[in-house]
Amino acid sequence: MRSNRQLGSALIEHNLVQFADLDAANERLLELAASSDLRQTSVLAILAYEKKVLREEDVLHHVVDDLGLGVVDLRGYEVPEGLKQGLDLGACWSTWTVPFDQEEDCFFMATAYYLSPAVRSYWEKKLGGTLIWQATTLEIIADYLDRVQTERDEAAKNSPPKPLP
Repeated sequence: MRSNRQLGSALIEHNLVQFADLDAANERLLELAASSDLRQTSVLAILAYEKKVLREEDVLHHVVDDLGLGVVDLRGYEVPEGLKQGLDLGACWSTWTVPFDQEEDCFFMATAYYLSPAVRSYWEKKLGGTLIWQATTLEIIADYLDRVQTERDEAAKNSPPKPLP
């Protein structure tokens, strides 16, 4: 919820949405949060796809043009197995962010929530080291996380049963 609140504040601060629109989106966010489905609890998705008062493309343009981030599309990117295996999917869904590469103590991060200081702070504390941020869309993050979950489900289904003690 904190990442969504701070993203909403940043969207207002950067003149990407109006307060009244954010207020309505926050009400909807609270309804969705009660369902405990992290995938659905995104103020950005509500503003862009339900309320249609913001284009996700405008947020991407802002972080690229005004903040200097690059853009990454994870659909064709081969993420190292070590990063995928240790990935906390709940944290990724709640921050709309995934680490997608690592070079020693430098992590490359794909995020749809760069404007939320809570998101950046969370990952900086969790990973340590240097973080290089890249912007992406909610859809690309969701597709990637769905693929990781599918791979985990397949691996669990195909692994031999554990012996009884």
